[in-house]
Amino acid sequence: MLALLGACGPGPEAVPPPEGGDAPGPVLPLGITSVPAPQDNPPTPEGVALGRWLFYSPLLSSNGRVSCASCHVQSHAFSLDSSLATVGVGGRPLVRHAPALINLAWMDGLFWDGGAKNLESLSLGPITHPDEMGQRDLQALMDRLASTPEAVQRFEAAFGSGGPTLGQMLRALAQFQRTLVSARSRYDLWRRGEPGGELSALEQAGHGLVRTRCTPCHDTELFTDNAYHNNGLDSVWGEGDDETRGRGRITLRPEDTGRYKTPTLRNVARSAPYMHDGRFATLDAVLEHYRRGVVPSSTLDIALRGNSHQAPGVPLSDVEKAALLAFLDTLTDEAFLSDPALGPPGTGP
Repeated sequence: MLALLGACGPGPEAVPPPEGGDAPGPVLPLGITSVPAPQDNPPTPEGVALGRWLFYSPLLSSNGRVSCASCHVQSHAFSLDSSLATVGVGGRPLVRHAPALINLAWMDGLFWDGGAKNLESLSLGPITHPDEMGQRDLQALMDRLASTPEAVQRFEAAFGSGGPTLGQMLRALAQFQRTLVSARSRYDLWRRGEPGGELSALEQAGHGLVRTRCTPCHDTELFTDNAYHNNGLDSVWGEGDDETRGRGRITLRPEDTGRYKTPTLRNVARSAPYMHDGRFATLDAVLEHYRRGVVPSSTLDIALRGNSHQAPGVPLSDVEKAALLAFLDTLTDEAFLSDPALGPPGTGP
């Protein structure tokens, strides 16, 4: 523990905000200077506003009662507090847990298996899924939006006249989701040397442990490597394109079976339950899995395989586990979780 504390000094000096522009941009993780966006979908205030309205609108579902926000709740890090949601139009439990939507602009591959390559294609999956929003007839959806005066007004403000189109809808949703930036936690204040950014000795020790024991999976200021790993949850999975096969469902390669996208650790204390199927209710249970519950298999990540002197998993003492739990709590970004600008239209700017 003393060695860990010695390796964790105070955060670096504050980084000045980007120059130019009348309005300040979003607060970004340390070392990141801009929010990336494709050339064919640059963000505009009107496009973001439309995307926000669509994100919270039940009009996108077949029964008119389910929105994106039904499964992605802001106060829960744009995730859901139940393991396998049943709030979709089918009322049936989903196969996978609703992932948190945090810092998506920097994600390479989306969904637990990377089934969407970019934010412009992301929303099409849940909108058409029979147990999520159930909108299989996309033309009927566009007709519904075209007959809704507020929708028409918002689409025209963002993209001009001509009526709502599917492409415009997906681009607007992507623009809004790129604004879901979390970088105002106590950890971030500490890293930037800003007021309110004090970390205790135990929390700093936990930071050191994340950087030594939890990398490369939870690396960089995004706290994810954007890759796919088998972290020892199971030894048997689905076959072919079955959703329980993990990354292998997309690539159809045997070596990708059982691998899932590394989620960010940001706001992790507020996004329970955990793993792709929400099987762990608490962070304590997650760490106990890595300490004692890793299941060996042919695709288990090499960092978890252990050796002749060490069992599979991540060796952690009780003190180290306590330090990790303390640090993970510093990644909670209350400003992000309650920002009116990210909530339903009419609740803030």
